[in-house]
Amino acid sequence: MALRPSRRSPAGPALPPPTDAELDVLRVLWDRGPSTVREVHDVVGAARPIGYTTVLKQMQVMQQKGLLTRSERFRSHVYEAASTRETTQQQLASSVLHQVFAGSARGLLQSALAGRRVTAREIDDIRALLDEYDRPRR
Repeated sequence: MALRPSRRSPAGPALPPPTDAELDVLRVLWDRGPSTVREVHDVVGAARPIGYTTVLKQMQVMQQKGLLTRSERFRSHVYEAASTRETTQQQLASSVLHQVFAGSARGLLQSALAGRRVTAREIDDIRALLDEYDRPRR
């Protein structure tokens, strides 16, 4: 998606936004924790056909971009996401909010809810989140 701006890691330098394929790798690492290329390939490869060397190269590029860190303490290199799932989600959501909806949280929420059927439980959860967000501001 071309709409995503760079973000800063906690360490400082600007990190590029992850592509959709990179998000697939990050999801595996967020769920499993530090993992080898083989472990990531096993998970990603179960969802869609992809070669081991493709995953290896992708993770090497992600490490060069600063999206992953790599430990060489073990026989196999072990990779880890450089940012948490929550940090990445907040940065991507903020990017969409500002670039697509001109900063309008209302517009973002209306578009998200208009695009699919929303259950009563989800609406209750959204109300609870809004109440929680509003509480410290009162």
